[in-house]
Amino acid sequence: MKTSEFFGARVVLATFVLAMFGWGIGFYGPPIYLYAVIQRTGWSVELCSAAVTLHFLAGTLVIANLPRLYGRFGVPRVTVTGTLSLVLGVFGWAVAAQPWQLFLAATLSGLGWVTLGAAAVNAIISPWFVAKRPAALAMAYNGASLGGVVFSSAWVFLIARLGFAPASLLVGALALLVIGFCAWRVFRFTPERLGQQPDGLDAPSAAVAQVAPARTLAGRALWTDRRFLSLAAGMALGLFAQIGLIAHLFLLLVPRLGEQQAGLAMGLATLCAIVGRTLVGACIRPGTNRRTVACMSYGVQLLGCLALLMADAHVALVWLGVALFGVGIGNATSLPPLIAQSEFERGDVPRVVALIVAMAQGCYAFAPAIFGVLLAMGDAAAASSALFIGAGAVQLLAILALSLGGAARGVTAAARQQALGR
Repeated sequence: MKTSEFFGARVVLATFVLAMFGWGIGFYGPPIYLYAVIQRTGWSVELCSAAVTLHFLAGTLVIANLPRLYGRFGVPRVTVTGTLSLVLGVFGWAVAAQPWQLFLAATLSGLGWVTLGAAAVNAIISPWFVAKRPAALAMAYNGASLGGVVFSSAWVFLIARLGFAPASLLVGALALLVIGFCAWRVFRFTPERLGQQPDGLDAPSAAVAQVAPARTLAGRALWTDRRFLSLAAGMALGLFAQIGLIAHLFLLLVPRLGEQQAGLAMGLATLCAIVGRTLVGACIRPGTNRRTVACMSYGVQLLGCLALLMADAHVALVWLGVALFGVGIGNATSLPPLIAQSEFERGDVPRVVALIVAMAQGCYAFAPAIFGVLLAMGDAAAASSALFIGAGAVQLLAILALSLGGAARGVTAAARQQALGR
């Protein structure tokens, strides 16, 4: 296949679609699956929350080996196989008659969804973009947020009208068809195969042509670097609070709003994630301290937790809290890699990003189960208050962690950021 048009634009569009299905089914879906399973089986919140934890925990096994899987089997095969695993897993959630069947389904869905998640998006976009990578990733990640807007309401509607099992088959068939098409028509091509250069350039840029980028934190040096440790802690803590709350948010909203309105509220949260990411993109300029921006984003989510805590006073506070919390959802995933790009040498960035993403997922995977235990303590009002207070407290710790590492900024990294206009 030969084309004079820069193929990277198609890659961004296809990755946008992949992220929409990946997050819509594998990230924003589990809170609704949890509620549907409890309603169908009568199993405890703690048990079903543990299944959500297993869903996220199982994905860490694939993330750690994703580059190796891509190298051996190729992006299209890995993507389609992962989609099939996710689809089978969600169907398992819908028909599980015993807890062990639910945990098996959660394992399958967790192993599959990460092939459509953040690590996959980065891996697919990276060969096509260098200088323009932040903008390309932002566009692809907006697909993730749109997936939350569309699927949060769609899951509730389809499950109410068709039942969980038929709904999972319908959505699964659509996902396989669409993602299979993207894999065959887009993901199987590389810049080298099409004779193109990253960013659509006619010749390699200085950034691309650099064969051996500098590395200053090889071996164990990274594990003593304050910037790395604080960034990893900030990302892990922020996502722990975020996933813990999102996993149970639908369950908490139903008594106040009803199922349909709760589904719309979940969609509102992810719509606000697009707004939040857009605002951050407009605020970041060369020389901007990205840690400060991340702390502000976590601060807005903290205000959202406070509004939800006081929601018994007026139903409007429910919508305000959901909106404020939603503003930071996308930034919690997309900002830490951009912080790494601005603070570390180019040769260290891939390792830093891979490690902070893997560590964050390994940490936040336990959040649904731990927050599920909080929900099981005391009456419903006290339990929900404990959950909102807990999420807010962890967000505050995330802000503190990011602040502790903000003083150290590499001169070379800052100069590179200025040169690329990021």
